[in-house]
Amino acid sequence: MSAQATSAQATIRLFSYGTLQLESVQLSSFGRLLEGEADAMPGYRQEWLEITDPDVLAASGARFHPVVVPSGNPSDAVEGRVFSITPEELAAADRYEVSDYRRIEVTLRSGLRAFVYVGA
Repeated sequence: MSAQATSAQATIRLFSYGTLQLESVQLSSFGRLLEGEADAMPGYRQEWLEITDPDVLAASGARFHPVVVPSGNPSDAVEGRVFSITPEELAAADRYEVSDYRRIEVTLRSGLRAFVYVGA
């Protein structure tokens, strides 16, 4: 699939604050590099999670991955990037994320709605 065809089908927003921003993870999960815009997720804070899944470890090169949890404080925010992806790429992101994460939809600081993986 050409990059032009992919971008025309990229109608889903995905917010990443962690390893989905890495080129190695994007190439292994989506087969392409994603273009994104800086944004933030208000009302959350970042913690760290130890990953044991060998495929995720190989793609990310990191044993500890960030995870976000609600903070209860609207002035807290987690910085990251929002990407436009295809439904197939969202399914690939679901496969990449281990069971310690769950996908939800949030409103970002910009006002955009996006999917994001938070602590399960």
